[in-house]
Amino acid sequence: MVDGVHFTVESTPWRDLGWKAIASNISDVAAMGGTPALALVTLGLPPATPVDDVKELYVGMTEICREFGARVIGGDMVRSPVTFVTVALTGIATGNPMVRTTAKPGHLVGVTGTIGGSAGGLRVLLDQNGVAGWAADELRAIHRRPRPHVPEGQTLVTNGVDSAMDVSDGLADDLAKLCVASGVACDLWAEKVPAHPALKTVFPGDWLDLALYGGEDYVLLFTAEPQVMSAVMDLLPDDAAVIGEITDGPAGTVNVWGPDGSPHLRGGAGWDHFI
Repeated sequence: MVDGVHFTVESTPWRDLGWKAIASNISDVAAMGGTPALALVTLGLPPATPVDDVKELYVGMTEICREFGARVIGGDMVRSPVTFVTVALTGIATGNPMVRTTAKPGHLVGVTGTIGGSAGGLRVLLDQNGVAGWAADELRAIHRRPRPHVPEGQTLVTNGVDSAMDVSDGLADDLAKLCVASGVACDLWAEKVPAHPALKTVFPGDWLDLALYGGEDYVLLFTAEPQVMSAVMDLLPDDAAVIGEITDGPAGTVNVWGPDGSPHLRGGAGWDHFI
């Protein structure tokens, strides 16, 4: 996580930065059906960085590690012209991990929770006019303190799901990556995407684009045969949803369909480090 790319020190409290740096790694482990274990942290810091800021960073890391059963056991610290945080996290899987390469035509596509809240929170933080109210506060909290779906990942992997990844770069783009890896295409039903209520409240006109292309949601995206999907959905939280179907077609193609059955025109793009 690099200052000016993934966050800014002006808008992100150090404690929240520590939480989020660990959370994004725990989410990768959750997406394979594992549980987090041991973390190494590398910090790049400008020489003028206050020691109290670094302490706050590790308070945030400690908070999320305690909640999800991980531990920071070491790392490195270097002088840098820009602040960055790099985390390497090991995880433990007792069976076969879920992967991106096993989606098949006829599989349904599901997500384990609401989408778009983090992108909405970022937009609220960047809004120079300031957005107030409970919904804005909720979106800011979602962006700053994402919650990895570790229990949900355990539910998936122990009930027959073997195809999954987490949503970090945007729902539509991450679904395309899964489809590329599996050599399939997908129909995504826009009206089925479970957007957070606060997102619809603050951004009633463009909540769907924020949900489809925003990123950093850290819910799990997965595919399964209809009978497996039906059984799993009964075990997941109420905001989990079935949002599409895997199809034959050019690998990586994601067709987004609106409520009326017409194509939904792309209103954004997922995250790409080099664009």
